[in-house]
Amino acid sequence: MTDTADLAQSLREVLGRAQRALREQGGRRGLTASQTETLGYVLREGPMTITALANRQHVRSQSMGATVGVLLEQGLVTVTPDPRDGRQKVVAGTDEASALVEEGRSLRTDWLAKQLETLTPAEQQTLAEAHALLDRLFP
Repeated sequence: MTDTADLAQSLREVLGRAQRALREQGGRRGLTASQTETLGYVLREGPMTITALANRQHVRSQSMGATVGVLLEQGLVTVTPDPRDGRQKVVAGTDEASALVEEGRSLRTDWLAKQLETLTPAEQQTLAEAHALLDRLFP
């Protein structure tokens, strides 16, 4: 595999498999990818309107309203009127949502650590060196 395009395709495939494997490692409590992504935005960036969430995920506000509704039913978000614009609703994550996300991160990290333990010390070192390169590619 000497061609840059071949390397790019191979890396895209293996990174995709890695992402899917990590996603399967629990902590989502039956949430869809869209619901999980919405929760992530609110927890990382703080409270925001349904319209702002819809714009980030490139969906209609009505679709985002349905997504937020599921998260609200599960106690993962709160929804309050926007103090600046009463027509808007502000979505904020709950402590339960933060705990759920942290649990998921912990489960995925533990799983990955067990996978890394199957490698030899030399392979782990090679992977650590590759990590530095990947970090440069995806800052």
